[in-house]
Amino acid sequence: MGVADETVDVPAGVGDVGALIAWLAARDARGALAFAEPQRIRAAIDGVMMGPDAPLSGARELALFPPVTGG
Repeated sequence: MGVADETVDVPAGVGDVGALIAWLAARDARGALAFAEPQRIRAAIDGVMMGPDAPLSGARELALFPPVTGG
């Protein structure tokens, strides 16, 4: 999304990784582009890879990883 890190105030009702990605996508055009294919985004909560249904409650850090290629 063009930034190394960002701190956001997550609105009430955004309780898991998938809901957060949807909220970020809806914020602005930059988010819509970055999260156009949310199923391809990987997430880590406090350094542990998690799925879209992982709760955000108690998380200190969430890292979102774009699709990558290589080998």
